[in-house]
Amino acid sequence: MADGDADAGPPVARLIGLAVSLAVVLAAVIVWVLADQLRPTAWDASLHEAGLDHRAAGLTAVAVGVSASSEYLAYVVAAFGAALALRPRPWWFGALAGVLVLAAGQGIRVALAALVGRSRPPEADWEMHAAGFSMPSGHTATATFAAGLLCLGLARRLHGAWWFAVIAVLALWALVDGVGRVYLGVHWPSDVVAGWLLGALLTVLAAGLFARLRAADEKRPVVSRPGGEG
Repeated sequence: MADGDADAGPPVARLIGLAVSLAVVLAAVIVWVLADQLRPTAWDASLHEAGLDHRAAGLTAVAVGVSASSEYLAYVVAAFGAALALRPRPWWFGALAGVLVLAAGQGIRVALAALVGRSRPPEADWEMHAAGFSMPSGHTATATFAAGLLCLGLARRLHGAWWFAVIAVLALWALVDGVGRVYLGVHWPSDVVAGWLLGALLTVLAAGLFARLRAADEKRPVVSRPGGEG
């Protein structure tokens, strides 16, 4: 485990390049769907039918549980990740920042979904309640963004095998959440792809924001206490 105060944040240029790349790919997926008049693509329909054909009680319970985690557990994950990422600021500041950026991300997702205006798969195929427009998938974007925030925090604490193990677990959560939304019949696969891309894009933007906050802390002058060291 690395020193808690070490900061090996990515260069700004790299963050900008990654954000632009993700935004372009996300836009391409949305334009592809819009160009086809919001109808499910051939692979959307194929994977949707595959999910319907392979349903089982146990798998459905797991998919519902993982979907629920992206509604509630995601805020805890985001708060913890941001609290770690923004140290040495007070833990409550970081936790609040994590909750706020996750909520802001959900607002962006809702606005984007309303702009696209894509309908969900037929309600008769649903295995759980769903509301709102379909693209991008809100659960998938939220799980991906929350996992990304925790990765940002742990990147300053863990290295080597521990770091890759945590990354794998968090990536698996976001992956299973997205696949589960298709399996439950409440999203087309392209909705989920858009959700993953949006969550990753929001994570990169949050990384830039956190880096600026840490840089501001480093530039802040140290106030000497009477009778103590500066």
